[in-house]
Amino acid sequence: MSKRTFSIGGVHPHDNKMSRECALEQLPLAPTVYISVAQHIGAPAVPVVAVGDKVKVGQVIAEPGGFVSTFIHSSVSGTVKSIGPRADLAGKPSSHIEIAVEGDEWAEGIDTTDTLVTEIPSDNKAIIEKIRRGGVVGLGGATVPTHVKLSPPPGSKCERVIINGCECEPYLTSDYRTLLEKGDKVVVGAAILRQVMGNVPCTIAIEENKPEAIAHIREVIARLGYQGIDVMVMKMMYPQGGEKQLIDAVMHRQVGSGALPISVGAVVQNVCTTLAVYDAVQKNKPIVDNSVTVTGACFPKQANLMVRVGTPLKYIVDYLGGVPESAAKVISGGPMMGRAVANLEAATVKGTGGLLFLTEAETRRQSAGNCIRCGKCADACPMGLEPFLLNKLSKAGDVEALEANAAHDCIECGCCMYSCPAHIPLLDNIRMGKGAALGAIRARAAAAKAAAEAAKK
Repeated sequence: MSKRTFSIGGVHPHDNKMSRECALEQLPLAPTVYISVAQHIGAPAVPVVAVGDKVKVGQVIAEPGGFVSTFIHSSVSGTVKSIGPRADLAGKPSSHIEIAVEGDEWAEGIDTTDTLVTEIPSDNKAIIEKIRRGGVVGLGGATVPTHVKLSPPPGSKCERVIINGCECEPYLTSDYRTLLEKGDKVVVGAAILRQVMGNVPCTIAIEENKPEAIAHIREVIARLGYQGIDVMVMKMMYPQGGEKQLIDAVMHRQVGSGALPISVGAVVQNVCTTLAVYDAVQKNKPIVDNSVTVTGACFPKQANLMVRVGTPLKYIVDYLGGVPESAAKVISGGPMMGRAVANLEAATVKGTGGLLFLTEAETRRQSAGNCIRCGKCADACPMGLEPFLLNKLSKAGDVEALEANAAHDCIECGCCMYSCPAHIPLLDNIRMGKGAALGAIRARAAAAKAAAEAAKK
């Protein structure tokens, strides 16, 4: 069978999967965790505990602040020491709940055994509520609350569930290890998602550089006997795992500008999100940990760790031997879409999937030259945009033109910068322009809503 890929743009960086043979390892508990209440798209959660409270693993410590928000749970058992601002991964202050660890006692009703539960409940509304109360969010990077994705607006209909197992970002291997070591739970999670969306077909998409995972998941599907689930082999291409690119590759449908995947009948979930769905529905286990790849050519000990949410980055790094002397930069995520870590005192959040250590030579940028109008950035853009033009408009501050040229559709994948022979920091400039364009769009939407409410009065 021919391998699938998306139809527009893309690049092919070396995958650098140095940690692919490192099995998932449980990181010992840190003495203290710092759990952010703003670790998902949408409104921050609202704390429901107070300083001095005793909490258990899996206990709710913050409730949703709106529909697009989610529950936050304690990842440890211990005492709440403080609730207040603390620098996040980007160095910005956000509210965290500090908990001193005192053992590992789990909340009542959570099944912590390894027994696989394959019988799926029949009540779909109850399943979605379990997912909501489990604080499940997209673990592929966007951290959209999963119950929102599973509740399409009126008039929308899901035609296919796609499980994203591509992990196209260089260096990262935690999804790959999850497929290999917890593939049975992922498949049950996929069956749950398929049922919730109306027993539609479900495709588990895996890139061709993971043949062991492809073979294993196919074997698990056959062994468990679930119908309507298949594995599709994808070409190695970045950003194959981008939501809109994956839909294009699997369904040959393009999501329109500003539209959601459900507009073309697709619901996409990451592999680790699908595992979290299994845990929430079959085990009553909320998201309290996640898999994190720790890697880099300069890092002496590659690892894929299961890390409790709120664990300080420094604790993780020290566990593996400390920061290498040659490391000049730490990235949360991968080299293409990850963000630089401002300080190692910051704590992990649900969406933390990797820590990448790079040397000065690996991070040094060449001096930017003049645009030679080669069009390579436009050829590489998987969204069909014109990065050279957006770069020019961003530098000029022309918000109206940025909107007209769909700057808000940029997925910040970095393909344009990767392909630019003049080494122009295209993404850096476009990101600022995109922010201005989105700000203008949101301002108009808010004004329109206010005007509509005023008209009702």
